[in-house]
Amino acid sequence: MKVVLTDEARRDLEDIGDYIAQDNPRRARSCVRDLIDAARHIGDGPEGFPLVGRYRHPNVRRRVYGNYPIFYRIEADRVAILHVLHGARDYDAFPDE
Repeated sequence: MKVVLTDEARRDLEDIGDYIAQDNPRRARSCVRDLIDAARHIGDGPEGFPLVGRYRHPNVRRRVYGNYPIFYRIEADRVAILHVLHGARDYDAFPDE
């Protein structure tokens, strides 16, 4: 199934890369690339990851890659990546898409 990054997910990835680049620019690039690859692989079996019950909107799922939960929703013809966050962040504070 096709996987698309929402604008919010793109901003999340940019923030992650900027944060890591403060100490290690090379690792920042590879980390963001790895996260994008992990997100794209969700399309291979999008129902294989658990629903996130705390979201008000139904059908939001989470795949964890390292310390980074990747939040997504299965839509009619695609998987929409909603957010990519560091696990230490308070993701309850993020608005539902």
